[in-house]
Amino acid sequence: MPLTRDRIIGHDNERLAFRFTMLSSAGPVECQISDAALDELGGVKGTESMARQAQFLSLRDAVEGIASELFDKGPCFKGQVVRIFTKHIQKSPLPPTDPISTDSIPAGSPAGMDSTASLRVIAETRPASAAQ
Repeated sequence: MPLTRDRIIGHDNERLAFRFTMLSSAGPVECQISDAALDELGGVKGTESMARQAQFLSLRDAVEGIASELFDKGPCFKGQVVRIFTKHIQKSPLPPTDPISTDSIPAGSPAGMDSTASLRVIAETRPASAAQ
């Protein structure tokens, strides 16, 4: 059964984690997410501890979703603490890169030239008015 939103406890400077609680059918469940995991989820690095609550609030739905999934996967017992680390954050795959089209290489240029040489060819073939 998924957990539901409860209350925010706040940032723990000793553990470098943000603490909050959620509710299960058996009662409140203590949860925490590491600073590194919050940063990973937000796509940033080195957030100041003073800004952690605002960061948590902006990512709250995602954080609570992860906490609920971890709770459902693990054993349930009284006093359990759900801890979220960077390993629990889904890395979004990088978008596929488009291969360089050979259509843009001027006629007569060697097909295997490196990118510096191809940039030089583009600069040399561009009209002077377009270069400014």
